[in-house]
Amino acid sequence: QVQLVESGGGLVQPGGSLGLSCAASGTIFSIYDMGWYRQAPGKERELVAVVTSAGRTKYGDFVKGRFTISRDTPKDTVYLQMNLLKPEDTAVYYCNADLRSDRVPPYWGQGTQVIVSS
Repeated sequence: QVQLVESGGGLVQPGGSLGLSCAASGTIFSIYDMGWYRQAPGKERELVAVVTSAGRTKYGDFVKGRFTISRDTPKDTVYLQMNLLKPEDTAVYYCNADLRSDRVPPYWGQGTQVIVSS
């Protein structure tokens, strides 16, 4: 059974930092692109960051150098380090694993809440 389990969410003050982790299990994740998406109340889910199976990274325009995505392939874990957090970063953050195949749908974690507030 494929599982993506996020951890590390919580409450942080504006300007603070938070690290998220996503542990994957149940398949060979080294061939998957791994990423983070987020969804704020009343808004659509949007890309935060993705790291491909080849190690390339891509970030949402709003990140502007504040976040860093990384993956530990032997541990099937992907991380998101978030710095200089803003109230508008408040959202549920979802881990994603995507094989980029029409025959294999992407996998999603349950989500972890991040609240940026003073």
